[in-house]
Amino acid sequence: MPRSLPSVVLVGRPNVGKSTLFNRLTRTRRAIVTPIPGTTRDVLAQPVEWEGTHFELTDTGGMFGASEDPLHELVLERGRRAISDADLLVLVVDGREGLVGGDRDIARAVREAGKPALLAVNKIDDRRARSGALEMYQLGFDPVLEIAAEHGDGVGDLMDAIVRALPASGASSAPKPSEVKVAIVGRPNAGKSSLVNRLLREERMIVSEMPGTTRDAVDTVLTWHKRTFRIVDTAGIRRPGRVGRGGQVEAVSVMLARRSIEAADVVVLVVDASQGATDQDAAIAGEADRLGRGIIIVANKWDLTKDNGPDFVKGFDAELRRQLKFLDYAKILHVSALTGERTPRLLEAIDKVAESRQQRVRTTELNKFVERVAAEHPPASPGKGHVRILYAAQTSVAPPTFVFFTNIATTFHFSYQRYLENRLREEFGFEGTPIRIHVRARRRKGREGSTH
Repeated sequence: MPRSLPSVVLVGRPNVGKSTLFNRLTRTRRAIVTPIPGTTRDVLAQPVEWEGTHFELTDTGGMFGASEDPLHELVLERGRRAISDADLLVLVVDGREGLVGGDRDIARAVREAGKPALLAVNKIDDRRARSGALEMYQLGFDPVLEIAAEHGDGVGDLMDAIVRALPASGASSAPKPSEVKVAIVGRPNAGKSSLVNRLLREERMIVSEMPGTTRDAVDTVLTWHKRTFRIVDTAGIRRPGRVGRGGQVEAVSVMLARRSIEAADVVVLVVDASQGATDQDAAIAGEADRLGRGIIIVANKWDLTKDNGPDFVKGFDAELRRQLKFLDYAKILHVSALTGERTPRLLEAIDKVAESRQQRVRTTELNKFVERVAAEHPPASPGKGHVRILYAAQTSVAPPTFVFFTNIATTFHFSYQRYLENRLREEFGFEGTPIRIHVRARRRKGREGSTH
């Protein structure tokens, strides 16, 4: 009889928390949880529903690892059959214990099964698990989800990843497109309101107007090519009030801009092309960069510069880059909200930057890249001996964050970190999004094994 639901199978060493995770995901207590390895003897299966998608979750119990149970061979056979029939395998590992040989063996078995797979690093609620969790990226699975099955931390993200990896037949309805929150920020009179009005009027795709999170604010929702954008309110920036001149006005504008930036995925910094960037623009942009938001620089009122000659664009952009030198990764668009010149390109750019923030590099690709760039330009290490980059992992998105593991505890010089950022952008894109880089010394514990 054919199986009616897609099958998701949990695998892993004894005592890594598979049964706890099974109970959490199925909202049952069918799997018995004890600290004794091999407690789960049966292959348990239970239907699960998440966001309109239905699948069958299976716990393979203690099929991996040594056992004196006389029924262990039967457990193994049932487990092998479950893996053979699976649509998706979830390898569960213990972040608190770190990477051990048994994890590598099971990872090899999962690959040999030829099934789609993802990695769940459990017990990350324990402080000791942080560095151990990072070691798990060596196993080469994408994606890697960090969870605490006992308390439910990260379980929603795991379920989302499972649903994305399942065959389309498991979904009872098409997933809704994600909404991109966009903050239009900048100094007063730079043309923010005119730019928003031009986008809405030209596209004629307003879905609704809804109250925003700030007092007297309205967020506007529009669709473009089946993508949904929510324009986060920035009205307060246009009404700084009579609070004084110079520093006080700047401080209030930056504070109000920050509220919008914190609620956004992508920040559009609007600069008056007839005046260029100011310290206030730099301060607002600095907040967006610090908070890890995607950034686009829009030089508005470009229609006022038409008589400045062909060299003006090059000189304007060079000066803008100098004033906002920490935003060298951000695209510059020259637009006119008044005439509509080039404004349709802004929605294209927002869409691209939103995708870049969520981009994830496969671990195998990343480490091939690291091996190449580190050979071309090894990290300098004054006074610390020879530093080698052993491997790297992308640990999160929005913004894309990478951890580089080295043979000794150190930090990269600022110039080397910029080198890595630039090479990552050349290789993988990441247009318009900050990149975070962290450095860790690999823990010396037992057999270190392969770095791939």
